[in-house]
Amino acid sequence: MISKLLVANRGEIAIRAFRAACELGITTVAVYPFEDRNSLHRLKADESYQIGEKGHPVRAYLNVDEIVATAVACGADAIYPGYGFLSENPELAAACAAAGITFVGPSSDILELTGNKARAIESARAAGLPVLASSEPSSSVDDLLAAAEQMQFPLFVKAVAGGGGRGMRRVADPADLRESIEAASREADSAFGDPTVFLEQAVVNPRHIEVQILADTHGNVMHLFERDCSVQRRHQKVIELAPAPNLDPALRERMCNDAVAFARQIGYSCAGTVEFLVDERGQHVFIEMNPRIQVEHTVTEEITAVDLVASQLCIASGWSLEQLGLSQETMQARGAALQCRITTEDPANGFRPDTGRITAYRTPGGAGIRLDGGTNLGAEVSAHFDSMLVKLTCRGRDLTTAVARARRALAEFRIRGVSTNIPFLQAVLDDPDFVAGKVTTSFIDERPQLLTARSSADRGTKILNYLADVTVNQPHGPRPSAVYPRDKLPAVDLKAAPPAGSKQRLVELGPEGFARWLRDSPAVGVTDTTFRDAHQSLLATRVRSTGLLEIAPYIARSTPQLLSVECWGGATYDVALRFLKEDPWERLAALREALPNICLQMLLRGRNTVGYTPYPELVTSAFVEEATATGIDIFRIFDALNNVSSMRPAIQAVRETGSAVAEVAMSYTGDLTNPGEKIYTLDYWLKLADEIVEAGAHVLAIKDMAGLLRPPAAAKLVSALKSRFDLPVHVHTHDTPGGQLATYMAAWYAGADAVDGASAPMAGTTSQPALSSIVAAAAHTQYDTGLSLEAVCDLEPYWEALRRVYAPFESGLPSPTGRVYTHEIPGGQLSNLRTQAIALGLGDRFEEIENAYAGADRVLGRLVKVTPSSKVVGDLALSLVGAHVTADEFAADPARYDIPDSVIGFFRGELGDPPGGWPEPLRTKALEGRGPARPEQQLTEEDEAQLATPGPVRQGALNRLLFPGPTKEFLAHREEFGDTSRLSANQFFYGLRRGEEHRVHLEKGVELLIGLEAVSEPDERGMRTVLCLINGQLRPVLVRDRAIAADVPAAEKADRQNPDHVAAPFAGVVTVGVAVGDQVDAGQTIATIEAMKMEAAITAPKAGTVARIAVTPTAGVEGGDLLVVIS
Repeated sequence: MISKLLVANRGEIAIRAFRAACELGITTVAVYPFEDRNSLHRLKADESYQIGEKGHPVRAYLNVDEIVATAVACGADAIYPGYGFLSENPELAAACAAAGITFVGPSSDILELTGNKARAIESARAAGLPVLASSEPSSSVDDLLAAAEQMQFPLFVKAVAGGGGRGMRRVADPADLRESIEAASREADSAFGDPTVFLEQAVVNPRHIEVQILADTHGNVMHLFERDCSVQRRHQKVIELAPAPNLDPALRERMCNDAVAFARQIGYSCAGTVEFLVDERGQHVFIEMNPRIQVEHTVTEEITAVDLVASQLCIASGWSLEQLGLSQETMQARGAALQCRITTEDPANGFRPDTGRITAYRTPGGAGIRLDGGTNLGAEVSAHFDSMLVKLTCRGRDLTTAVARARRALAEFRIRGVSTNIPFLQAVLDDPDFVAGKVTTSFIDERPQLLTARSSADRGTKILNYLADVTVNQPHGPRPSAVYPRDKLPAVDLKAAPPAGSKQRLVELGPEGFARWLRDSPAVGVTDTTFRDAHQSLLATRVRSTGLLEIAPYIARSTPQLLSVECWGGATYDVALRFLKEDPWERLAALREALPNICLQMLLRGRNTVGYTPYPELVTSAFVEEATATGIDIFRIFDALNNVSSMRPAIQAVRETGSAVAEVAMSYTGDLTNPGEKIYTLDYWLKLADEIVEAGAHVLAIKDMAGLLRPPAAAKLVSALKSRFDLPVHVHTHDTPGGQLATYMAAWYAGADAVDGASAPMAGTTSQPALSSIVAAAAHTQYDTGLSLEAVCDLEPYWEALRRVYAPFESGLPSPTGRVYTHEIPGGQLSNLRTQAIALGLGDRFEEIENAYAGADRVLGRLVKVTPSSKVVGDLALSLVGAHVTADEFAADPARYDIPDSVIGFFRGELGDPPGGWPEPLRTKALEGRGPARPEQQLTEEDEAQLATPGPVRQGALNRLLFPGPTKEFLAHREEFGDTSRLSANQFFYGLRRGEEHRVHLEKGVELLIGLEAVSEPDERGMRTVLCLINGQLRPVLVRDRAIAADVPAAEKADRQNPDHVAAPFAGVVTVGVAVGDQVDAGQTIATIEAMKMEAAITAPKAGTVARIAVTPTAGVEGGDLLVVIS
């Protein structure tokens, strides 16, 4: 018996041999090159020795002399080749014989015969086996092209010394033959050291069936039945089945007998496989014999209970089949088994092999599951070797059971850090034809949808990558508060259903009845703006959905008397996509669920909806319809210049829903009580209200964006509106000057039906007056809001703690300011202008900006200032301060200065006509020499179709149409990091903290538990390793520290959007075959890339001239690196 076995292989097959040897009491020896020193097989052997030359790892496993010398030196008396590398190389068998070492396999003569596929076909023909037409083997391209003239296409180009699909190409078009021969020859030379290839007739749509042979050295040969290896990709097997399903028993018997006859004919010994193709008529032909163990031998082992590797070792030691307890008469196949090869290949990218470090490795187990692998957590997958990580073999009493187990096992796998083909395998196993056993070699080619049918969500890894990046780079600085807002929530029974509120009243009464109820009710209705306008004015709209959803159920139960909660629209839509990386529609749906009893209100910019420019009416109606269906009950509709014509489409769209309330706002400015007021007089407001009522408003609103509505003006305006119209009046203001509670009281004494307020910690200055002050002021009077002052105050600690979390985004004023009566800057814009001024280095000169704003407003004609008209005035003001000119100097000669785009757009009439008329001659001078206004964006047929499809399709279309840039960035963020909307503000903005367990809710019943263990020092590339815990398992994450300059220059990446760029498809060694200035045709091979023993051509995406080569002629590259630029 063999006493000491050296395995001349690596990874999974070496470990398989070590296990069999261990069971037989044989000492084991591993060999490995320097680059493979961390491979698991080295650790599984009793002894291990480094071989080869550093820098040439594959060559080491192909070095016969060194492998044999190592065996002699360590005292091994046998060498096991496994599969691949030298397993079919007669030189190794001959060298073993010469050194007196047992070669576990057939003799060198047999290896030469089977390895020369042309000779093997002749032997098969002599044994009476049906064979295919083929050419003489050659390394001459011209000789093979000549031979092809006598053959019918399609053909196979096959390496004489080939195996595993390498050195093989299928050619359907004679024009592609030369390039295919050259590529197959190069690949064969690289993989096997022999460039000789031959041509063979291809069988159309065949099944690939192979028969397992076992033969001893005493002339006994038997088969262990067949395997179906038809599911292939690029002639490499992907999934193997045993026994072959739906195979005629007579055909099975003929093939098995032919396999035994062939083995006897050539005097074969040890384990081997005879391979056949079966055509659509059920005719089989011999194609080759593999004189070694096969990757898929495990399925045969599972149905026959025969250890093939142990049998090889015993046969090599001189045992007979009888001594092994094996005979053809007693051999039986029981049940069914299938094997899936888990590889680091990306099916959606042409099965390109991926490289990298395995950061998570969780494997399946249980009944009927077998794993043969050679990797582990932390292992580095290099481009040097085969891409297979682990073989999954599943057994069952029948194929259906085996497939079910395989599905379950694949679902249990978690492999992170590298791409894998698991989603593709899952798609194959889901295919009904596969489950039914209807497979051929074209199975994958005929089902391209399998490549993308499934994809790994990989949510945990994506979220972890985001958190690690924020932890390292701290884009918003360190976490400002250690207090968790949720700890400040009041004691409320969330299990109790929330009481009926305004939402139920609206459903019961309908929009008109709801408006009548509001008008007739003596109590002042209150809208809570904390969810939108308050944080828009104070915190740059940065409050995330998680912060709102945490308190929403408490509001539903503590303050059900609210008229509405304003939670959507305005800047929240844009900021959600642009900065918070949240889908605004998902926020709305979640708030609707959390606040089932209170009306949800949004701010709608007329025809602009939530955008900044007018859109076709179809967009407006689709937006309103989708918003209503998702959760909005009250639409506050306004126009930046109070043009009712621009609001009318939105009003009509809201009325057409039949369920939502159209609250139409007059955007207030000026001072109607001032005798010197020339534009915004009481007559102006009453005329505007006439138009609004005629347009179909359910509720009249006064929208005072800057806090300019003084108590006497409020009393006068509200009294006039109430006496003239039969609609309820809703007043909105900002507390910028500090006394707007008095305005509210004057308004409700004059008959106003509702007012807006924010929770006290989020109130005051550029936000709304405090809810608690409103409730207290109206308490115990006929105007009592019905809200509990205690309940309102109990919610305040939460908002105070939440505001501290958003400290980096604070943009409100430190105190009230009376200067607003002069400059009239709206609340939200006043906050934003301060932030802009600081960014432009003008923070210490803000009074100049305020003065410039007032001057700009004056020369533009005293506009109604609300988004987007306020932006026009603000942009001009910043421009004036930056250019050190006054508004009057600008108005005298605007052509001397750079005029902001928003101002030009205003002058072109893109926002409509201003109430005070156009400022002339300023407008004419500013537009001189400029083109007309931009045409309204037109919709495509696809846009219209998507807008007509309610739900996610329409929501996605609206995002894209309203904010194309932010939507593209949002989708890219989701692609890279997954859905981060469920992260808390502390997690999203500040990352992970040591010593804390971070819970991330993914969906109902699915939660990630994440912790931070350590952050490494940066390496020469500026990369830090963040060691995290995810669900109790260590996970390293590599993050670039953007504050550190890398010492190693980064490779230039190709721009996916640039058609001139040619990128490396995957990591490997690239050889460029063109030079700068060469003319190339579309589809022409311009470079080749080799990785994991696979060679692929890189072709020109278009015809043109090679403008630049970005790499050296032969270079190691990563996937996505720029190779060539074609102009």
